[in-house]
Amino acid sequence: MDFLDGLLKKYSGSDRVDKEYVSFITIKEESLLSLFYELKFQLDYTHLVLITAVDHLEHEKFQLTYIVHNYKTAHDIAIRVFIDRNKPEMVSIHELWKQAKTYQRELKEMFGIEFPGSPGLDDPFILEGWDGIPPYRRDFDTKKYSEETYFPRPGRTTNDPAEYMKDQLYKNDLLNEDK
Repeated sequence: MDFLDGLLKKYSGSDRVDKEYVSFITIKEESLLSLFYELKFQLDYTHLVLITAVDHLEHEKFQLTYIVHNYKTAHDIAIRVFIDRNKPEMVSIHELWKQAKTYQRELKEMFGIEFPGSPGLDDPFILEGWDGIPPYRRDFDTKKYSEETYFPRPGRTTNDPAEYMKDQLYKNDLLNEDK
């Protein structure tokens, strides 16, 4: 995959990691669209496999990862792009791959990432009626949400998972020092 070094140079990429059937490259966000045009129309990466995100709260960045596939070479390229978490917006690629609008809609709802011009971006996807912080952001407090949303049910008890496993699952275990 020698052409990847050329792509990194051409699109201001910063790193490359190769695995057996997939290569990861990191590029600047302003290079994404032109890179995808080249990958799809010149290098035969015609299938969009996935778009996903990671919240790097401590760096105030989202990492978007796009995976595209070349059927002729049976090779994938994962393109990583970092965007500002405080103004999460990325160019839409729905005109290149129609299925991108579904991934972009999910990322909007679950992370709050905008993809201007993407069809149906604001239509409810999974969280109908949701008006709080997007739940896949790392600063979303799941415990607080659960306590505020769900009532305590009679008869339920809370167990320390480590103690429960020790007492209930490993009673006869030689390493169980309490028995």
